[in-house]
Amino acid sequence: MTPLRALCLLGALLCGGAGEAVAGCRQALALGLDVSGSVDLREYRLQIDGLITALNAPEVTRLLLSTPSAPVALLVYEWSGPADQAVLVPWTRIDGPERLADISMALAETERRDATPGTALGIAMETGARYLDEQKGCWTRTLDISGDGRSNLGPRPRDVKDAIGARGITINALVIGADAPAIGDQRHVEIGELSSYFRTEVITGPDAFVQTALGFEDYAAAMTAKLKRELDGLAISELQ
Repeated sequence: MTPLRALCLLGALLCGGAGEAVAGCRQALALGLDVSGSVDLREYRLQIDGLITALNAPEVTRLLLSTPSAPVALLVYEWSGPADQAVLVPWTRIDGPERLADISMALAETERRDATPGTALGIAMETGARYLDEQKGCWTRTLDISGDGRSNLGPRPRDVKDAIGARGITINALVIGADAPAIGDQRHVEIGELSSYFRTEVITGPDAFVQTALGFEDYAAAMTAKLKRELDGLAISELQ
């Protein structure tokens, strides 16, 4: 992406509603994408492209655009080691199809950056919660953490999740299992164990849940299902 193109695209997104509390915002949704050392370039691209596919799935798009007067505010960031958190899409009110197109274009033009190999999940949770504190005017605030492994750096997720939940923030998780087939399909056992870890250590808040993807190839379908579940209860009819 050229510097001029990046500035123009960022400007379009910022005009859509970054910054302080969003008036009439029905949900603030922060999506944290795992770019730790266990995620290679192919898997990174599957994750980014899978999110684009999910945001543009017909049912998800319908839910996102169902109430322009009280839009969803979306932020996308990526996380890895303790000092490797980066915003890919700043807070943006999805109040029309052109805004969704802006977000999709920004994600499509994102390139993998260098990051330390560690998995600082607790810091990623605290970072997402800090972003959500910028949107206290939204009716609900949800942090989505995607991850393919356990935390191994920084504070333990269990030590930060209660304080985040006490701020009125719900944390959901998208757990990504191994891509490669295994004898006896050991993948299902491994993803079950990882899901239990996220369910116990990470998620918090009313109706918090863990969505699973059996490998990065399944990420788009899993993200689509998760967004539909999160947005369905918040789509309301336009007030006349």
